[in-house]
This record gives sequence, structure tokens and C-alpha cells, in this order.
Amino acid sequence: MKLTMLGTGMAMVTACYNTCFILEEEGESFLIDGGGGNGILVQLEKAGIDWKSIHHIFVTHKHIDHIMGVLWVIRKIGQGMNKGDYRGTVALYGHDEVISILRNMAETLLQDKIKKHIGSRIQFQVVEDDEKRQILGHEVTFFDIFSTKDKQYGFTIEYTKGKRLTCCGDEPYNDHNSQYVKDSEWLMLEAFCMYGEADIFKPYEKHHSTVKEACEQAEALGVPNLILYHTEDKHMRQRKELYTAEGRTYYQGNLCVPEDLESYRLTQESV
Repeated sequence: MKLTMLGTGMAMVTACYNTCFILEEEGESFLIDGGGGNGILVQLEKAGIDWKSIHHIFVTHKHIDHIMGVLWVIRKIGQGMNKGDYRGTVALYGHDEVISILRNMAETLLQDKIKKHIGSRIQFQVVEDDEKRQILGHEVTFFDIFSTKDKQYGFTIEYTKGKRLTCCGDEPYNDHNSQYVKDSEWLMLEAFCMYGEADIFKPYEKHHSTVKEACEQAEALGVPNLILYHTEDKHMRQRKELYTAEGRTYYQGNLCVPEDLESYRLTQESV
């Protein structure tokens, strides 16, 4: 299974795209969030990912830097359905609030020729805390991250026997989710900025963490591979070097600070 970070930035970035990523295996794709606009279509194209391969989409929460791009993907897929370029169905997963908002936006803003597919080929599916689904032929478990702001879900996927990737959303790890994070081979955590610049970017006021806290959490959990994302964009040219240097003080595993469009094979290091 291949993971590609389509975007790595927080809500207000301009030097990179908002945080979203995609999992690919055997010609099918699972999109997680869509960023804040039609830039998602640009990122897919730059990454060489065929939009027609996307048959599963998960939206973590309602914030516009995560949900708005998904509407553009729905539009693209709906147009493809009408032209005969897209085969099968697309399932969109999220908790009840997310699905209600996404469905309302689609039914309000999209053309009738696309909306006609809603309920048949475009499927909005509410998932509950600890609910399991089969996606890309693998078991995916969705879970409530216990957000301090708006309701948000993360997920864990067993991408090969005994190996799991877990995404904890864009807030700090919560011990309530230990059952999902425990024994994960890969862990995805947000790191809004470096701890050394917390006074500048004020992550705690926004309910976010720094590189230091994310790395301390991963080290305490014994996770072999850590991906940091949802960051500020003021250090783009040096971000990987700076974040890695700070993180190494607190985490001894394989620390990944991806650029937009950077990919990882989940059985290997960065490709």
C-alpha cells in the first residue's frame, strides 16, 4: 500500500496545500479529506493519481480546509459518471454531522445532472465510533478522537496482516484512543509548529501540538514510524530539516516530515 500526502499544511497556508492524503493499492484509491478547494484536483494530477481510481473518501471533520475540496472531487466524479468515464460507485464516510453538511452542500451547489447520482452511485455513509468497514480490501476502523473543538474522527487500517496505519486527525493524541494507536506500525500526528516557536504560532490556543509533543507521544507509544503533518508554512524550504532536528530529541524511530506530494510505501521508508 502506498500513502501520498497531497497536502501537509494547516488551514491558512499559502505555500503548500491543506492537509489531505490518499492510500493506493492495486489500482484503487482511498482519499482522506480534500483540503479547502479545487486545488485537490491539481494535487491529484501532480501526484499522478487517476481520479477515476477513487471509490472511497473519508472526511474527518467539518472544517473548511478539510471538507471543501471533497465537493470538487464529487463534482469531478459525477461528471465522469455522466460521460461514462467513471465506473462503479463512490462511498463517502464520516460521522453524522459531516455527512449531513456534505450532503447538503452537494444537493445545494451541484447541478441536477450530478445530483441524480446521490443515493445510488454517490453514496453518503454515516459511520459511528468504533465502526468497521472494508476499504481497498482491508479492515478500516473509524474512531472518535475526542476533539476539544468540533466532532472529529480518525481511523486505523490494517494494511497487511498484523500491520496498521493509524491517523489521529488534526488534534493532539488522546489516551482514549490507545486501543487504536497501540501496536500501530505507522502513526500520523499533527504538529502545528516547532516547540521552539510556540510563542510565535500559539498552537495551544488553537488546540494543536508541536513537534516536541507529537514526538514524545510517538516515543512513549513505541510507534516505529511517525508522520507529522498539518503544519505552519513559514519554513517550507527548511521545514523537513528543522522539524526533523527538533523531533530527533524526543523520538528515536523513523521520523517523516513530508512535503506535499511525498509518498511512502508502508512496508518501506520514504520513496
